[in-house]
Amino acid sequence: MQASFTRRAAIAAAVATIGVIAAPAFAQGAARPTKPITMVVPFPPGGPTDLVARVLAQKLGEQLGQNVVVDNKGGANGNIGAMAVVRAPADGYTILYNTSSITLSPALYKSLSYSVEKDFAPVALTAVVPLALVVHPSVPASNVKEFVAYAKANPGKLSYGSAGNGNVTHPGAFQFAQANGIDAVHAPFKGSAPADLALASGDIQFMTDTINSVMGFVKDKRMKLLAVTSSKRMSLFPDVPTLAESGMPGFEVGAWQGVMVPAATPKPVVDRLSAEINKALQSPDVRAKLAVQGAEPLGSTPAEYGAYVKNELARWAQVVKASGVTIE
Repeated sequence: MQASFTRRAAIAAAVATIGVIAAPAFAQGAARPTKPITMVVPFPPGGPTDLVARVLAQKLGEQLGQNVVVDNKGGANGNIGAMAVVRAPADGYTILYNTSSITLSPALYKSLSYSVEKDFAPVALTAVVPLALVVHPSVPASNVKEFVAYAKANPGKLSYGSAGNGNVTHPGAFQFAQANGIDAVHAPFKGSAPADLALASGDIQFMTDTINSVMGFVKDKRMKLLAVTSSKRMSLFPDVPTLAESGMPGFEVGAWQGVMVPAATPKPVVDRLSAEINKALQSPDVRAKLAVQGAEPLGSTPAEYGAYVKNELARWAQVVKASGVTIE
């Protein structure tokens, strides 16, 4: 077993090459990690998840006195990175920066090599990034009502992109189209970046993507922002209505994020990590950096995050069933 975050690590180093986990000292925050922590981000660098993860990783490193190294392991809608963490030692030195995709995958994939509830221990809910309904500038619509009318007048002629089958950007757009009687073709891409470029170039006509992914395109007028999917308007775009205000009462979808560790990780280690994450999310500099990205810091206990994940698993199972999408 590798050394864990405990005062007993110093004693262990003197008598053996194997570290031990000591609950009390770690739980009380009296110990520091003895080596860098790896934060696995299961998506490519530079994407919306990676941007938020790196802000948090930097702050955690400052608080813990040890580097928190971001390791991007993209692919299969986050499943490759998730499996890497499942296989890692359960000592707190390898953590998963997961997104809502982890609750979509069980409903999407016919054979998934891990169980979200059995193979992971929830640590903390970290942030949520609202989705944005964006269209290509050539689309003759300046608001949601006009866009719905245009799309319904052109059944089967419009395409909407996503960051991949099962990524939250997919069911977000699917739910919007279904609720408004829009017949459009789904075009999945390998990540937000290529999907955004396809929309900006006019290869597709609309999509729902995270606000921090499309913000630059909107400001450069390569996309038109019609609405956001948060429960209230965003301070970054105060004049842009929510979808709930635009004829879809109660509609709210966000790309939420959190941290998980291998299921066998000792509870004191999980609690310490959770406490440090929540502390980081309350710091003014982290909140300011997330605000620039349109991300809302959340925070939670491990139990609260576990309950949230359970609810999301049930929620997305229903949405995926309605969409009819499955992945081999």
